[in-house]
Formats: sequence, C-alpha cells, structure tokens
Amino acid sequence: MTSLFTPYTLRSLTVPNRIWMAPMCQYSAVPEGAAAGVPTDWHLAHLGARAAGGTGLILTEATAISPEGRISPYDLGIWNNTQTEAFRRITALLKSQHTVPGIQLAHAGRKASTERTWAGGGPLAPDEPYGWTPLGPSPLAFGEAHTAPEELTVAQIDAIVREFADAARRALAAGFEVAEVHGAHGYLIHQFLSPASNHRTDGYGGTFEGRTRFALEVTDAVRAVWPDELPLFFRVSATDWIGADDDREGWTADDTVRLAKELQARGVDLLDVSTGGNVTGVRIESGPGYQVPFAARVRAESGLPTAAVGLITEPAQAQEILAAGRADAVLLGRELLRDPYWAQRAARELGAEAHRPHQYHRAA
Repeated sequence: MTSLFTPYTLRSLTVPNRIWMAPMCQYSAVPEGAAAGVPTDWHLAHLGARAAGGTGLILTEATAISPEGRISPYDLGIWNNTQTEAFRRITALLKSQHTVPGIQLAHAGRKASTERTWAGGGPLAPDEPYGWTPLGPSPLAFGEAHTAPEELTVAQIDAIVREFADAARRALAAGFEVAEVHGAHGYLIHQFLSPASNHRTDGYGGTFEGRTRFALEVTDAVRAVWPDELPLFFRVSATDWIGADDDREGWTADDTVRLAKELQARGVDLLDVSTGGNVTGVRIESGPGYQVPFAARVRAESGLPTAAVGLITEPAQAQEILAAGRADAVLLGRELLRDPYWAQRAARELGAEAHRPHQYHRAA
C-alpha cells in the first residue's frame, strides 16, 4: 500500500488515508441575524463533494468562536446552538462517506471586519454596514487601510479562552471528530505569538514565554473539554517570512519548533504547519511544496506529528513527502477546489484504492 493511502491513527481515531483538506474560507454564511454564521446548503455541497471524492479528513474553514472573531461578516461560526445543529447535517454526510469531519476554531483578531475576497477583500470600517472594531494583543493595525484594533485587557483574554472552550464543546455536539486551534495566518493567536504584532509589556508579551502564554492557555482550555479519545490539532505559521533586510522582528521557524514541544506536552496530537500571513508587505516564498521543509523540521526536531501544506498538487509529489518521512499527512487547499476527486485520481495513478460512494459503482 502507498503511504498516501495508509490509514493513520491518532488516539482512538483512524483516518482512512493521508489526503486531507485544508481549511478554506467560503464567505457564504448570512452576515447578521439569527442565521449569522450558520452553515448553508453551499457548505454542505462544497464539503460533501470532497468527501465523496475520497478525501480522508476535511477541516472546515476558519470557524469563529464569537461574532467579532470572524474575519468577515460572512464567515461560519460555532458560538451558538443554531450553528451547532446546522453543522450536524454536514458531519453526518462526511461520516457517511468514510471521511473524518474536523473543525478549525478561530478568532481573527486584528484582521477581522473585512469584505469577501470577490468583493475586493478590503477592510470594513466600524461605521460601514456589517463592520466592527477588531480586537488584538496591541493597538497595531494589520495594514494601513485597516482599523487599529482595541487592545485586549486581561479580562477579555480570559473570556476569549473560555469562548474557545465553549466552541470546542459545541463542535463535539455537532459531530466533529477533530478540533484544530487556528494559531496561524495572522489570526489572533498568531498575533500574540509574533513580536511583529505583540508589543505588550504584561505577562502576555515580551519574552517567548509571554507571547506563547495565550496560545497555551487556549490549548489547555480546548484539550480539557475535548475527549481524550479524539485528537487535537494546532495550526501554526512556521515563519512570518521577515527577511534579514527588514528591521522588524517576527515569528521564526526556531520559535515554531520550540512551541511544538510545548504543545505536545499539553496534549496536541498534530501540528498543521503553514506559513506567513501576519504582516503586510512581506514577500512569501512560493514553489511546489515550499512549506514542506518546515513541517519536516518540526517533525524531526520535536517528535510531534505534522501535516504539510503549500502547493502540493500531484499524487507522486504527495507520496514522496510521506514516504520520505517529511510529514505524516498532506493538506490540499486550492487543488481540491479545482478537483474534488483528487483522491480518486491519486489512487489511479499510484495503483491504490480510494473510497467511492456506492452510487458511483456501476454494476458489472
């Protein structure tokens, strides 16, 4: 059997293959009212198609733990029971196709209050329809056009930690089997981690220990309510991509390895290793598999299992990453948007078997 189609067990959960779907915002929820943040028929069709295509594990888009935690007014949420109930239809469909349903729990912090990408993706001012004042570790705007965030008090930080735990409880009730804490891409946890966005002088800033405190408190709170038999993931940006010619200090790959060891000690089962997204004006390197070396380094130096992401497009490429021990699974993003049945193609090319719906089997 190929590495790509070898089942993978974390705690008591077995994922049927190593082809996983990365979280990708759809900006397709209702922006206000009782249906705000509730998954729609679009989300059911979108995620269900990738499950029918043989994807082993699907992570929802960044799902906000509170209304102000959305990056746009059109994001999914998991802060109330209406959302929880609506998600059950999706998780049931994924499980019926032998796909593990996972959810990414998120708070956008200072990147919040933005328009949908196809409407320009720019920031929404607090006085615009559907706009609000974002929150952050420090009153530093994400970019020139963005509203400076309100600096979080310690009491507000404590409340957000509780909101992460409450969201995890709802996710479990909704039928999800993997929870992922979103600590990457310039979302709130990443903002605390990086000295580029965290200028605090209290116990949540300054040193590595201070800047990682919020991430670890969230992890502890989620792990405390997430069942022991189910895995917990953490998504990290391995680096801010701030180069030697830039005088800003940022989050580095060395920091990521150090954080991985702390997360593993607190019950995180896998690190979803991405990069970038915390500061504007930084060129992010790209090329086939350009983020894989970071996943490989974390895996080798911390012992924590990793999933690799970043321009992984071909079955042979994905197979080589796993066979070489550079990651334990691959996360596909845009490639799965282009081809929901990528796992079926990979199975044909690699001489393996992928799950197909009964309805797609033709009688002899």
